[in-house]
Amino acid sequence: MTADPTECCTPVMAGALEVDDAEALAASFKALSDPVRLRLLSIVAAAAGGEICVCDLPALVDRSQPTVSHHLSVLVDAGLVTREQRGRWAWFRAVPERVESLRAVLATVG
Repeated sequence: MTADPTECCTPVMAGALEVDDAEALAASFKALSDPVRLRLLSIVAAAAGGEICVCDLPALVDRSQPTVSHHLSVLVDAGLVTREQRGRWAWFRAVPERVESLRAVLATVG
């Protein structure tokens, strides 16, 4: 993928998207197309202090640790969350600019 939605993307209703813009947006929306990933992103984004430990997430989404880790990896690869290893545990933060860029694109549609 060559484009980053935080640095691009004409609003959808402003005209035809460029190929790179469409591919970047599609990849981000694809990452959010799973209900568990969408919930994880919302939980991470709403976490106190702006971050949450992976150890807290399985109980919050009623999924196993390996499943949660897989979904978080997809969100990290899409650039929607960041991961920081602290000793044994990984901590996750939402990337506000990326989340906002997707919100802005959706706002132009509705």
